Amino acid sequence: MKRFHPWPTVAMTAVAAALLASCGDNSDLPCCDPPPPAQLLHVASPEWQDQIVYFVMTDRFNDGDPSNNDQGAGEFDPADGAKYSGGDLRGVEAKIDYIKGLGATAVWVTPPVANQWWDPLNNYGGYHGYWASNFMEVDKHMGTLADYKSLSSSLHKSGMYLIQDVVLNHTGNFFSYRGGYDAADPTKFLVMNTASKPGAAPTQSPFDLNDPRNADHVKAGIYHWTPSISDFQDATQEKNYQLSDLDDLNTENPAVRDALRKSYAYWIKEVGVDGFRIDTAFYVPPDTFKDFLYSTDTTNPGIVAAAKATGRENFLSFGEGFASDRAYEDTKAKKIDSYMTDPATGETILPGMINFPLYTSAGDVFARGRPTAELGYRIRDVMTTHKRPHLMPSFLDNHDVDRFLAGGSEAGLKQNLLMMMTLPGIPVIYYGTEQAFKEQRAAMFKAGYKSGGKDNFDTTAPLYQYIAQVSALRKANKVFSRGTPTVLKENGAAAGVFAYKMSWNGTTAFVVFNTADGETLLDNLETGLAAHAVLKPLFAASGTATQAVADKNGRLSMKLPARSAYVWLATADTASVVDPTATISMTALNDVKEAGDFIVSGVSTELTNFKLVIDGDVAHAQTVTPAGDGSWSATVDTATMIDPTIRHSIVAWSETSAVLSNSGSFFVDRPFVKLAEVVDPAGDDVGPTGVYKYPTNDSWGSNRQLDLRKVTVSGAGGAMRIDVQTNKVTTVWNPANGFDHVAFTIFIEVPGKAGGVTAMPLQNAVLPGGMKWHYRLRAHGWSNAIFTSAGASASNEGTNASPAAGLKVDTATNTVSFILPDASLGKLSSLSGVKVYVTTWDYDGGYRGLSPTTQEWAFWGGNGATDPLVMDDTTVISLP
Repeated sequence: MKRFHPWPTVAMTAVAAALLASCGDNSDLPCCDPPPPAQLLHVASPEWQDQIVYFVMTDRFNDGDPSNNDQGAGEFDPADGAKYSGGDLRGVEAKIDYIKGLGATAVWVTPPVANQWWDPLNNYGGYHGYWASNFMEVDKHMGTLADYKSLSSSLHKSGMYLIQDVVLNHTGNFFSYRGGYDAADPTKFLVMNTASKPGAAPTQSPFDLNDPRNADHVKAGIYHWTPSISDFQDATQEKNYQLSDLDDLNTENPAVRDALRKSYAYWIKEVGVDGFRIDTAFYVPPDTFKDFLYSTDTTNPGIVAAAKATGRENFLSFGEGFASDRAYEDTKAKKIDSYMTDPATGETILPGMINFPLYTSAGDVFARGRPTAELGYRIRDVMTTHKRPHLMPSFLDNHDVDRFLAGGSEAGLKQNLLMMMTLPGIPVIYYGTEQAFKEQRAAMFKAGYKSGGKDNFDTTAPLYQYIAQVSALRKANKVFSRGTPTVLKENGAAAGVFAYKMSWNGTTAFVVFNTADGETLLDNLETGLAAHAVLKPLFAASGTATQAVADKNGRLSMKLPARSAYVWLATADTASVVDPTATISMTALNDVKEAGDFIVSGVSTELTNFKLVIDGDVAHAQTVTPAGDGSWSATVDTATMIDPTIRHSIVAWSETSAVLSNSGSFFVDRPFVKLAEVVDPAGDDVGPTGVYKYPTNDSWGSNRQLDLRKVTVSGAGGAMRIDVQTNKVTTVWNPANGFDHVAFTIFIEVPGKAGGVTAMPLQNAVLPGGMKWHYRLRAHGWSNAIFTSAGASASNEGTNASPAAGLKVDTATNTVSFILPDASLGKLSSLSGVKVYVTTWDYDGGYRGLSPTTQEWAFWGGNGATDPLVMDDTTVISLP
């Protein structure tokens, strides 16, 4: 039997070779053991636009070596979301087959470098990897350098690639400024984090020169001695101040730039990393990235040269620019592109940037039921604003934002995944999505944080199987990874139809969605194909994909089931079809503007009746009966058409005869009417006991963002607008929704509606005055969700629903407005008798904690396990 004998990693000596040759059949000799397989660290770069990335937060993914979990600094506790759970690099390697089975071709790991393990100033740990203490060491919780090399080699041998998360902007939090700041004297208001674990300063030179009280450290200029950013619109603060208390590196300093190039080239050379995801790109000057990637320094050249030295001619670096545009805006998209391409010279900076604007628009459409035209705009903008959209990673959730399923349905998630796999951009799957995770950073392994007490690597899970299918669709049809999209159909008013085609190298594919929770009509889709052209089925999100056939005009029309999605491939084939003899025409409506209800008319033949479909909504279509001569007219009810900027669509349709009229479009300018208003006392944001206090961190300041001042409820038919005025709207953390440091939870009771719940989910409270809620809104700076009471309880938020409320923020009046279309409330004909109740708290991956004693990042003055998580509230507002 063979015995273990470690084989030398250097070239075999002549003596060793001779001994091996003399072994013959004597295989029991240690020298006769075969060498272990050689590691495969360096491979050629792939075509990145064809790759599919799986993103793991290493500490929360899988524990391959329990012996490295607890380093004895009080930093390890799987029951505490702020501490290490035990995942490591060996754990990732052990699950390569699981990851590959999803269809992923690359693995992106959070920074594996030595980190600040525990920050006592903020009571949080660096388990995530973004708080470096040494950029050139593997963190002990993650394993060893040998473990990292083994992971790299195993991935490469599986035909996969390794992407490492890297940080250029900051280290951990080893010094802070509290209570003030004096730019002329960086020692004033300074707090050195002396109790930081495992040490009070970085261990790597020159980053260890971090004490402004030391003249030599100040002279070295490795850091900006600055406090946390308080105004994200201030360019100086953005580039030079601390992001969330993390020590800001002076990346204009040549010594810093040199050290960063050296540090990160190390991982390419020693481990075989194939690409970088660059954290917090907006907080580093673009010129730093030019140096980082393209420096011609002979000792520590730029990353591109370092990668080429290992055979990687196409090393991928993509940045994180955490910013998203609101609907029909692209200011943030242009900022993102300025980090990819120098706007002054046209030079390439970063090959790619994460596509945050697309993430937001897709989430609004697929999770929150916003009009699909918002996504159509975003796709067109992506293709015109960015020179390299195919190298922009796309995603639907990650470690910094809510999980999709925290506010969206599984059907919506499937649609978002399909969109991501059929558009330009490198798709990124966040670990746990395939297991229907709702918790942002839960562990996949049994012993880890919020794992549910089980391992979560089920390859038979429905979403695992679905992701494998859509991944296979993308890989089998390069039209999706390399093609150009053209939006063909969108709904400007509501959830519903959304269609685009992808074209590449003579191939055309059509992707069609119904994002609504009810049936919608796809009418008169211009395919550009011949009469009766056959579309070959490639995929259906549910059920069986079936062939589609264009009509005599090359158009495609059909009724789409709720939350359906289809993919077809254009062919040169045509079908033998008998065209219908019935006809419908409608007087042309081309973006006409109406002030209220109006009449539409036309002519039909061979029809006793048909439907007049507004905004694709089949369920609420009006039945029209033509006169004897075929002429017809109908009144369009505009009572719930509440936004004058929205383009509505209209078409006459006979399902039984399979005929449609021409499509029309119109706008309606119809105002809301005030129904109720409640003025709330100033200064009563102290909780139900009167003693709650805000977190002590400076970012809250004295703004009292949770202090309600006035709530106004207005209506337009069954649509509702809730204007919530607070003491102060702030944007300290650059929130996507335009307000931060407060979460609004709004409960709505519908008279006569069955069911309803009195419990206020996750808030340790029940509704006042015997009120029951049927709909519940939860919105903060980065999420906006609506739930029905089905399945709701004190510990369950209920059932995700759509469409969510539209949001508008007026900082001049400190007002956040929630606009609910009638579809959000079940198509009510009137709001009479509806009850509304508004509360404030804050939200950070869950309702923010409440502690009995003073806390920097939690509310205090109560017991968070039992006391209500309500800072201020209104009375119950009853609508007349």
